[in-house]
This record gives sequence, structure tokens and C-alpha cells, in this order.
Amino acid sequence: MALVPSYIQRLANYAPGKPVSEAQREFGFEKFIKLASNENPLGPSPKGMEAVQYSLNKLHRYPDSAGYELRAKLAERYNVKKENVILGAGSEGIISTIMRTFLLYDDELISAENSFIGFRVLANASGRRIHWVPMKNYRYNLEAISEKITDYTKIIYIANPDNPMGTIISRDEFDRFYKRVPERVLIILDEAYYEYVQDSPDFLDFPDSMAYRYDNVITLRTFSKAYGLAGVRLGYGFAHHKLIENLMKVKEPFNLHLLHKQQG
Repeated sequence: MALVPSYIQRLANYAPGKPVSEAQREFGFEKFIKLASNENPLGPSPKGMEAVQYSLNKLHRYPDSAGYELRAKLAERYNVKKENVILGAGSEGIISTIMRTFLLYDDELISAENSFIGFRVLANASGRRIHWVPMKNYRYNLEAISEKITDYTKIIYIANPDNPMGTIISRDEFDRFYKRVPERVLIILDEAYYEYVQDSPDFLDFPDSMAYRYDNVITLRTFSKAYGLAGVRLGYGFAHHKLIENLMKVKEPFNLHLLHKQQG
């Protein structure tokens, strides 16, 4: 179809984990234990459920487009300014906004070959050239990624801990890598599983990106995993205030509904 760009026509539909109701219809079993989408088996946060009940009588109003209150609370919790925080419909919502904000027509992206499929879907849909670097022993090969940087590189995506491999990049590894990345290149550090490594013996060597405050690093986190709110689709990011300022210009005006922010 002439209206559809060729790179879009070549895309395959994303295949998510099946809902339990669909599996019940397909296989005829009543009980399933769903493991396909890394959803929290303990269920949603009780405080989040209370917040939903509180918000039901306000559903006739549009939400605060800037998400002032939740951004302020996240800023207080992580010791940053509200101007350093952005909200999105999951981490993917923020990644989509990042691509629409910063990518020029000839820009390139780099990431690991078998990392988070959500980034792969959005990167392929951007129509830009992407360098998919093979992993080494199921881990990001940061040296090989740095060797792929060219004058056209704009975004490098790293999931830490990685999804689906579960491996971690250490502080020393990231420090060595960062020194090889030009300031004009944006590094996305997706820390969706950050909470799950806090009790790990490797956590002391985990490169907490909140301590970096680099101008070209944006940290992504989410309420989907540890907080059991995957169905709400609420993610958040931290970055230099100038990056956030421009992301706020491009994001959808009402990209989160009232229940999102109340549950957060």
C-alpha cells in the first residue's frame, strides 16, 4: 500500500504474552500460572487500589497533563528536582517520546541483539538504522557497542538489569563505557527491574544511574513490576532538566489518566 512506508510494511506484529482468559478459551483449562510477561504474582499494591477508589468520582475531569503531584513526590523520594522527572505510559511510552523528540532522519541507534523487545519494536518502527550488537555470555557487550558509535549515533539503549537475560552491568563496566560515549549521544538506562537487585550481593557494584547526573543519560523506571501495576501502564524517567523540558513538549497532552497518577 503506497500510503504505508516500506519500513512499516516490513514490521511484524508484537506478540504479547496471552491473557489468562485467552489461554482458557484456547486450551480448555481453568487454572493457569502465567509467566510469559514478568507480571507481579502478588497482585497490585493495596495502596494503589485504595487510590483508585478515591479517584472514581473524578473521572469526568481531564488529568493534570504535567503530572505535577506525582513528579514532585518522585523527585522528593529520589532527591532530584521535579524538573528532572517525566511520566509516561510505561517505559515504552517514554521511549517513544524520546525517539520523537531527539531523532533526526539520518540518526542511528545501538542496543544489544537480544535485549528488551519493547525497545526493538519502537526502534524498528522509527525507520532509522539500528545496530544490534550480539551479547557476550548473555550480557551487554559494552566494548562492542562503543565500537559501533559513529557520527550518526544518537541513542544507545541499555537495560540494566537486562530483560530477559537478568544479567547486570557493573559500575566499573559502565564507567569505562561512558568515557567512550560522546556527549551528543543519549544513553537510555532502562532500570525496570531495579528494585529486584537491591537485595542482591551484586547491588553494591550496581551503577545506580541516579548518582550520575550526566547531561546525556536518562534513567527509566516503572510501577509495572515490583509494585504490581502492569495494567496501569505507569513509567517514569529522570534526566537533565533540559532533556525533560523538551520531552514534555513532545509527549501526548493527556498521556496518563487520573487513575495512573493516583495509583503512583
